[in-house]
Amino acid sequence: MDRRADTSAIICTMSAMSFEARGVRWLDVPALQIRRGERIMILGANGAGKSLLLRLGHGLLTAAGGRVEWSGPELRDAQAMVFQRPTLLRRSSLANVAYPLRTRGFGRSTAAARARAALAAVGLAEFAALPARTLSIGEQQRVALAQAIALEPLLLWLDEPTASLDPGATRVIEDGVRELNSRGCTIVMTTHDVGQAHRLATRVLFMHRGKIIADQGADDFFRAPACDLARRFLAGELLA
Repeated sequence: MDRRADTSAIICTMSAMSFEARGVRWLDVPALQIRRGERIMILGANGAGKSLLLRLGHGLLTAAGGRVEWSGPELRDAQAMVFQRPTLLRRSSLANVAYPLRTRGFGRSTAAARARAALAAVGLAEFAALPARTLSIGEQQRVALAQAIALEPLLLWLDEPTASLDPGATRVIEDGVRELNSRGCTIVMTTHDVGQAHRLATRVLFMHRGKIIADQGADDFFRAPACDLARRFLAGELLA
């Protein structure tokens, strides 16, 4: 398994990040650095704050405190996110993948060519003309990943992209993640699937009740988790 990552450059730093709603603090992350080339898998039970951390990092939510700092504006602007349940337009699969490119100033023919190549990369070339919303959940998720591939992001946030997918669709998504990473895209991804984290991670963050309580290289985490809660999670226990 490829565990290599270029850790020579920090591309994103979260400092004193917190999020509050209805008088409750749901996230409290004093410091987190994301380095170029990593494949970070975020593990934890439901409600641990995994998705919240991604949305704050991507800029979809405003933190109650703290900040996200980028090493350059080109990095802040060259990021994308794939959601657990993608929201697709009432258009063809090709048009859905091309649309973000068009909004970023690409010409029609260039956007279409990149969109076709991205659909082919996730095994959906023959679905280009089909309405995206008529596809299966797994196929829609692959269209969403194709959108990210077409944008060629430097950082990709993925929120449970294979939840409820069958093994075949999961494998296609995982292969796409590896391919993006091999092209220089840094990956930050939430998952409940320990096996998936083992297959993909170069680094693991384990979250519980809005805090990161373990942050380890993947080999170290799966061999000797840094905290008891992580050990119990890997053993299949339900954490309160």
